[in-house]
Amino acid sequence: MAGRINDDDIATVRERARIDEVIGSYVALRNAGGGSLKGLCPFHDEKTPSFQVTPSRGFYYCFGCGEGGDVITFMQKIDNLSFAESIERLADRVGIQLRYTEDSGPRPEPGLRSRLMEAHRAAAEFFAEQLATPDALAGRQFLAQRGFDRAAAELFGVGFAPRGGRVLAQHLRGRGFSDKELVTGGLVREAGYDFFQSRLLWPIRDSGKQVIGFGARKLFDDDRMPAKYLNTPETPLYKKSHVLYGLDLARKPIGHKSQAVVVEGYTDVMAAHLSGVDTAVASCGTAFGDDHARLLRRLMGDHDAFHGEVIFTFDGDAAGQAAALKVFSGDQNFLAQTYVAIEPTGLDPCDLRLQHGEAAVRELVARRVPLYRFVMTNVLTQHDLDRADGRLAALRAAAPLVASIRDASLVTGYARELAGLLGMDVEEVRGEVVRAANRSSRRAPEPSTAPASDPASEQPERRPAPEARLPDPHDRLLALERATTKLLIQVPGLFPPDWDGLTVADFTHPAYAAVFTAVEKATAEGDAAGDWVHRMTAAAEHEQLRSLIVSLAVEPLPVQGEVTSRFLVAHTAGLQLLTVMRAISDLKSKLQRTNPVEAQQKYNQMFSELVVLEARRKQLQVRSIGALE
Repeated sequence: MAGRINDDDIATVRERARIDEVIGSYVALRNAGGGSLKGLCPFHDEKTPSFQVTPSRGFYYCFGCGEGGDVITFMQKIDNLSFAESIERLADRVGIQLRYTEDSGPRPEPGLRSRLMEAHRAAAEFFAEQLATPDALAGRQFLAQRGFDRAAAELFGVGFAPRGGRVLAQHLRGRGFSDKELVTGGLVREAGYDFFQSRLLWPIRDSGKQVIGFGARKLFDDDRMPAKYLNTPETPLYKKSHVLYGLDLARKPIGHKSQAVVVEGYTDVMAAHLSGVDTAVASCGTAFGDDHARLLRRLMGDHDAFHGEVIFTFDGDAAGQAAALKVFSGDQNFLAQTYVAIEPTGLDPCDLRLQHGEAAVRELVARRVPLYRFVMTNVLTQHDLDRADGRLAALRAAAPLVASIRDASLVTGYARELAGLLGMDVEEVRGEVVRAANRSSRRAPEPSTAPASDPASEQPERRPAPEARLPDPHDRLLALERATTKLLIQVPGLFPPDWDGLTVADFTHPAYAAVFTAVEKATAEGDAAGDWVHRMTAAAEHEQLRSLIVSLAVEPLPVQGEVTSRFLVAHTAGLQLLTVMRAISDLKSKLQRTNPVEAQQKYNQMFSELVVLEARRKQLQVRSIGALE
């Protein structure tokens, strides 16, 4: 495992990797005035540009979908990289040699990732050319028998590994790659032979369309490797638990549609995409796991607990049912709703397209059923529902499934459906579901209070807080709170150490209050200078709050020219004035409900507090108005 990247090097990468140049290589940007650039957001489908880049602050933000961050965040999201991988790729881009700690694992060679990517790109081109050779006839026949023509092969980059044994190695050595690089990249074996020989090959690309590995299908009986499918071994580029085949083509559609269709093989992905199901992906040589789930969750946005859907295609046999149960056990990794699409005839998407046409593949996906319902039905089939004890056992087995449904609004409907399947009273079923939910909540572990993992090796996995909702930026009642939080983020140096008396109670919207809490946390780590916004986003407790902070960091301030201390005071004093006026209103209401004779001491105490508040109100009023004159 790679060591921890030196903090100074991270800061240098962030400084030298110009955000406008990096994002400009993915998105066409135009001058938007005020030192900002605008373009069409790469994270959601839009016709009017709402994606803004502010080079002077080093941040981007989309006012349409809420995605935002710095240049490292952008690389993470656009190419689905970890925090450390993003830094390494940017370092290669700007020519920075990263330093790693001595005690946290072996250090990768500088520029190794870039060299391995170049080698894989060259290998993919070589394999694709070989598909047209006489030796690759069996490969072409395999594709044709499954309904894939030359155009389909070119679209997916399908290639052929020659039978010679050392052909690829010789070709890549001639392109300047060393034996060590080829072995490290999984292209050549230690003994010098090509890793793939006499097989049909599919290049596996990351979401940034970079080739990072290959999947290979056996074609000839004399192939000495027994496995029908063979994948690239684990390398610095290729981690099978983090890779999904077809992601390079499906990344944008997944983000736009908030849908992912998970199929089982390379040809299934091809068939799905050619049939119009452009969100199809497949795991590569391993079962779909938690890391794959987290990858899809990031691609679909993580914005809403009920946003989007993940659809699995399984066979209708016992193996398919077992696979569905395995997925269900990890379903809480999804913020999307999870579905199952099963073809009654048992055909996979590739054979379904071949025998019944592309419309049949689209219909398969359209006939999806909720994973909960599929699993619940299969649980019931394991019990004898003709017996009272069998129905009771089935209810006790199925109730936890219904209780775990993420969308609470569906629980009642599913409980009613379960009652119908069992032939039992709805109230009896609902009662068992409630008991199952209570048992589950008692077993649920407490939220972890352990510190986040090292940000230089992996960005902490944070989930959005469902109760946190971003405020409407155009809400006139919250305009002063928004403007004040923008000042806290953009010009913190103008504030005195006590933030001019501001407290979290001065912010009525939970999101703005959370921003001020992040300000206080960031302050505890140092003064408000240097990487101030990055410290604030690191202090944020969930993804939506980080998005809001970036938004406030790039939004223009409501002032012409430079921000002055008087302008700042007008906002801080004005915000505190509103807090005092709310307190006065509450206190007056209590006084009106209090009998001064029966509760004389309490009444006098509240009256004294009112006098103090009125004095404070006048003081703040004079201060806020005076700052504007």
